[in-house]
Amino acid sequence: MRFFALLTALTLIASCKSQTETPGEEVSAMQRPNILWIVTEDISPTLSMYGDSTAQTPNLDALARESLIYDKAYSVVGVCAPSRSAIVTGMYPTSLGTMHMRTGRDIQSWGTREYSKSVGRVDLAGDSIREYAAVIPEYVRGFPEYLRKAGYFTTNHQKTDYQFAIPVTVWDQNSNDAHWRNRGEGQPFFSVFNFDVTHESKIWKNADLPLTVNTDSVPLPPYYPDTETSRTDVARNYSNIELLDKQVGKLIAQLKEDGLYDNTIIFFYSDHGGPLPRQKREIYESGLHVPFMVKNVSGTTGRTDRLISFVDLAPTVLNLAGVEIPDYIQGKAFMGAQDEAPRQYVFGTSDRFDEITDRSRAVFDKQYVYVMNDFPEKTWYKDISYRLQIPMMQELLQLYKSKGLNEAQEAWFNTRTADELYDVNADPHTMNNLIDDPKYAEVRKRMRAALLEFRDQHMDYGMMPEAQLIEQMWPGFEQPVTEAVSLTTTKTNGKTEVNLASETQGASVAYILSEGPITNLDFNSGWQVYFEPIAVKKGQVLYTMAQRIGFRESEIKSEQF
Repeated sequence: MRFFALLTALTLIASCKSQTETPGEEVSAMQRPNILWIVTEDISPTLSMYGDSTAQTPNLDALARESLIYDKAYSVVGVCAPSRSAIVTGMYPTSLGTMHMRTGRDIQSWGTREYSKSVGRVDLAGDSIREYAAVIPEYVRGFPEYLRKAGYFTTNHQKTDYQFAIPVTVWDQNSNDAHWRNRGEGQPFFSVFNFDVTHESKIWKNADLPLTVNTDSVPLPPYYPDTETSRTDVARNYSNIELLDKQVGKLIAQLKEDGLYDNTIIFFYSDHGGPLPRQKREIYESGLHVPFMVKNVSGTTGRTDRLISFVDLAPTVLNLAGVEIPDYIQGKAFMGAQDEAPRQYVFGTSDRFDEITDRSRAVFDKQYVYVMNDFPEKTWYKDISYRLQIPMMQELLQLYKSKGLNEAQEAWFNTRTADELYDVNADPHTMNNLIDDPKYAEVRKRMRAALLEFRDQHMDYGMMPEAQLIEQMWPGFEQPVTEAVSLTTTKTNGKTEVNLASETQGASVAYILSEGPITNLDFNSGWQVYFEPIAVKKGQVLYTMAQRIGFRESEIKSEQF
């Protein structure tokens, strides 16, 4: 009950909070660095720079030699969409209402923006839910919007999967054609390239490709039986990593061809942990611990055990770019002029995954992870139909039913304890639960207190049944629509300027100023983010559109001067 009371109180506070004043407008005249994100999907730190040389990755190895390698970087959620919502906002998914996997089908580029009313799924209360776009607090933006206001050219190629359709104000380009090469001369860029060759689905979709890693040489975690199927799927994962390395090499070659490599800050990371059973979707090391390295223009190399959470990415990029970090952002900058104090803890969350409902929360420090399971009567294993396409998952279920697993392998299918404690340095596979060991009583007390403080201090929409959450976001279970843009004109010294606004609180406004009419306008038509009056000339046509995140975008309006 105290969580529901907290939820109500914080909702009222959030509704009264004024929007942060346009961070990104007043910035220094420093030389803004180019920033490149190389993002892969679904891999744990199973790379040579982390001590695992099973996959041959010469391009990533070369990048690592010029980078600072982070040994303690963590996703907030062990699955794509909630994790990516944290990345693009700098906010915990539970604070936004984006923690369930998944809300809709806005996965690529600008999204489908269509939401089915019937998905055959229920929430924790047993009530049916529908697809939806999460309506997040009105003061929250996709952080690249602030970079655009500061003069950056922002591109995303092309996965989004943020739990909502991203407004056109966030990315200059958001498609398979998005590239830093399309920017204006001398314009700094922030470019994101997403590679899906290591995604969970590629375990079965790439099954016809030759294995480039020998099945006999792959390391097997202790929670897998040593079978041909296990070795084949693990080898497929490593083979996919080798394919990823080639793709990364081609991208870095383009950067070097353009003479940009030396003055571009390059981030490489995975959106969460590994793709295989007892990895993806888990709240432990296997699901949240990720490879993460940064090649900075300063030339800093080596390793660090500094704790990094994915909510820290947005403020760090803003900091590196010399752009003011909005007060609402929950992450901490770990690089740049306003480098904040290192974290003592990072936090993880786990809620609905596809058709399976649940709720767990976790806290990590540099040695331990403590997990709180709100429904200990449930099993660790979640019977998710999508994952059943992995041959190893099918075999694990068959072996479990036939008593063919050993005690450690069978444990995943048992009911959980209410809370868990693991020493992740001594036990990286989290096999030995220390929760009842009296030698760790003080560690348990400290970690539990840290997690309870986190849960008390931050809004947790996961405490609300999802159907109720959808009703709160979409009254009457219908998507709200952003109000169209209104404009006012002022004339000073013979110059005409236009001011734009939408009556929808929290809406971002986009515009296109054209020398004449444009036919077939769409999301890829080159919309600009509005943040200051626009000077217009006679004969020009101004097109406008607005969107609050989670709302349907407004109608496009035009005005000829």
